[in-house]
Amino acid sequence: MDVAALKERIETEAAVAVYFSAPNCGVCLALRPKVEALFSKEFPLVKFVQVEIDKSPGISGEYSVFSAPTLLVFFEGKEFLRKVRLMGIQELQQKIERPYKMIIG
Repeated sequence: MDVAALKERIETEAAVAVYFSAPNCGVCLALRPKVEALFSKEFPLVKFVQVEIDKSPGISGEYSVFSAPTLLVFFEGKEFLRKVRLMGIQELQQKIERPYKMIIG
């Protein structure tokens, strides 16, 4: 996926979560399945996208992501949430629940 494709997805979908990871990042590998499970179970209408920082430096630069893991959540094309490195699954769920229900229903 390139910058243009990701921008288009963010602009056309009601909600998008972008998870940035890096190779040899133990936290990234351990956290990704938990974050993906949260979205698939609790927020199934959010489109989940994974970006590897080393393979997509253009996307990382465009969204000012320079460390991993980073999670960006967009609602209606606007960045709603940015979590870098330390993120608890319960905290993510609490922060996303209200706007998800308001925007998506």
